[in-house]
Amino acid sequence: MTRHFLKDDDITPQEQAEIIERAIAMKADRFAERPFAGPQTVAVIFDKTSTRTRVSFAVGISDLGGVPLIIDTGVSQLGKKESVADTARVLDRQVAQIVWRTYAQAGLEEMAANSKVPVINALSDEWHPCQLLADLMTIRERFGKTQGLKIAYVGDGANNMASSYLVACAMAGMSVAVASPSGYDPSEKAVSRAREVAAFQGGQITVTSDPKEAVSGANVVVTDTWISMGMEVEAEGRKRDFAGFGVTSELMASAADDAIFLHCLPAYRGFEVEAEVIDGPQSAIWDEAENRLHAQKALMAWLAEQN
Repeated sequence: MTRHFLKDDDITPQEQAEIIERAIAMKADRFAERPFAGPQTVAVIFDKTSTRTRVSFAVGISDLGGVPLIIDTGVSQLGKKESVADTARVLDRQVAQIVWRTYAQAGLEEMAANSKVPVINALSDEWHPCQLLADLMTIRERFGKTQGLKIAYVGDGANNMASSYLVACAMAGMSVAVASPSGYDPSEKAVSRAREVAAFQGGQITVTSDPKEAVSGANVVVTDTWISMGMEVEAEGRKRDFAGFGVTSELMASAADDAIFLHCLPAYRGFEVEAEVIDGPQSAIWDEAENRLHAQKALMAWLAEQN
């Protein structure tokens, strides 16, 4: 059966750890693995605008000996004249893997159900699993481990990043605390799954409306934009709703002394994070951004072996 990566727990905790260790090795020896030598082609499909995802996948596929085929759906038939299922049946005869940055998780699931090659979720409205591989890699680099650490997410608990932090970090043996204002709570599905995983992996899951409670003693503090793509019309209301949920120097003082700050970017200084934090000595965002490249290369190489 074809292995896909559509959400964080499509792999096991052991497989997650293996991919992260492989990413660290690939970072040290960037061109050591060439699973797409030939060259084979990997389709990288974008429904949404992108900087880090586009660059990291294109460069990573090239590093692995392949050719990235970038497809912007605005100039393709996908979802308009041709169904997702039919697109999958066309692509899987010509490409080695399919990467898709899209809106509905259901589209990715339909693509995977009709594809004989691995499908990778490069972001959906529900999950952002590739970002979490990069984040966990960054945490592993900084602390030498993930097991037993605490991560605090402050901001929009209802978005895809919060869901992925809950599940992926629980898989990595971390305790996860999410602080969000009323009405922006994390999905019950993500919280339930995270608690189920944490019961086996040794972490704890906390959902609160108090940022200081969430950040207290945390080794890692993370946030995300309050206004994701497609939410621009809600901007002013969201800024009011999230008042008091910005990551400030004062809030970081509640974290562990050696705590690091992460943000998947793009960031809006003065809103979800204070400039002094994201540009300060505790920030690891540039390592995190680079690690998208290495983590995704490790994932693609691992999937190539599984199929």
